[in-house]
Amino acid sequence: MGEPDPLVSGQLAARRSWCLRRLGMDREWLQLEAGSEVTIGRGFSVTYQLISKVCPLMISRNHCVLKQNPEGQWTIMDNKSLNGVWLNRERLAPLQGYCIRKGDHIQLGVPLESKEHAEYEYEVIEEDRESLAPCLAPKNDHTTEKHKGLRTKRKFSSDGVESLPAEGPSDLRCPLAKGSSKPAEPEKLHGKGEAASQPLGCLCPTLASLEASERTAGPHACSTLPKVLELYPKKQKACSPSASQSSLELFKMTMSRMLKLKTQMQEKQIAVLNVKRQARKGSSKKVVRMEKELRDLQSQLYAEQAQQQARVEQLEKTFQEEEQHLQGLEKEQGECDLKQQLLQALQEHRALMEELDRSKKDFEKIIQAKNKELERTKEEKDKVQAQKEEVLSHMNDVLENELQCIICSEYFIELSTSGGSPTSPHPHPHPHPPQCTSL
Repeated sequence: MGEPDPLVSGQLAARRSWCLRRLGMDREWLQLEAGSEVTIGRGFSVTYQLISKVCPLMISRNHCVLKQNPEGQWTIMDNKSLNGVWLNRERLAPLQGYCIRKGDHIQLGVPLESKEHAEYEYEVIEEDRESLAPCLAPKNDHTTEKHKGLRTKRKFSSDGVESLPAEGPSDLRCPLAKGSSKPAEPEKLHGKGEAASQPLGCLCPTLASLEASERTAGPHACSTLPKVLELYPKKQKACSPSASQSSLELFKMTMSRMLKLKTQMQEKQIAVLNVKRQARKGSSKKVVRMEKELRDLQSQLYAEQAQQQARVEQLEKTFQEEEQHLQGLEKEQGECDLKQQLLQALQEHRALMEELDRSKKDFEKIIQAKNKELERTKEEKDKVQAQKEEVLSHMNDVLENELQCIICSEYFIELSTSGGSPTSPHPHPHPHPPQCTSL
């Protein structure tokens, strides 16, 4: 069999796409388009905006980033998120890219105390684009007006909300229009029992505005206060925790009441929907009464949310002040430790210099003693050399006096034994040395 045509292989690869499949759901999948950078978070400048229904601040504004490396492999990076990014049950280090493969498990945030799994869990897959299309989550619209902060008042408008479907309660949540990803908030209420001006024809904006209000809730906005809150008590070592603890307890109670009101509103909406189905042809007092009760519940919920927002802002401010205080204490402690280390190092340096001085003096003494010894040895050597020269001179004198000329002595003996005269006119066969002139 021949090799596959590269053109056909390229076309097949072009029809496939990487995707993050949300576990337990056949929708809200996140597509990873080749050559693009995918950002995930609850902010407004991300590719996919995730708003937690249980704990709004479980997902950070810019939670994580997915992009391809130069080799074309997808990587994921935790962008300093509060509750972290988990790859195959292991938390990733911030600002470090990790390669992902098919079948990898990705978790954003942490499970609540009463839950076994986190709200956002995904599996990395690669499928055909056509099969992925019905399951993909809509991308965030970057043309939305810039977010102006948590304290900015927003008016809710029902123009961008779709009408309520006629099916059962599973479709009660009315999706926002594609161009209205900005969180909405109802108009300011003048009283706790006063009904907000709301159109009666569509009840779905109630839930839509509720969800939008939840998006603008402050930090840790959930009843069970998951592991997000663990960082807060741990940093209260040097500060008095009584005020913060009481604020947290009040925060928990308020969130519990808000969740109860939300449940009552949903039940009331279901009841209103059922009554409307039964009495479609004519108006009913029961429908009007239930709608009024629903608006009252909504007003109470909005009032609770306003109070909760103020408490959350106060908690944020307190947390920032305590964090700054702790940073100042840590800085002072670090400076104190550094001073102690420098003082200790200075003391060690002084001790070392003293030891070096003592060693230097000892070496100088040893060198002086060696020099003296060398001088004595040199003097003794000079004396020995002088004595040696004196002995040699004495030996030379002795030899000159006692053994004047051996040659002349032998010649004199020879003449005596042969009968000749020592004053013979015959010349001396050998020249006399200077010492024999007396002969």
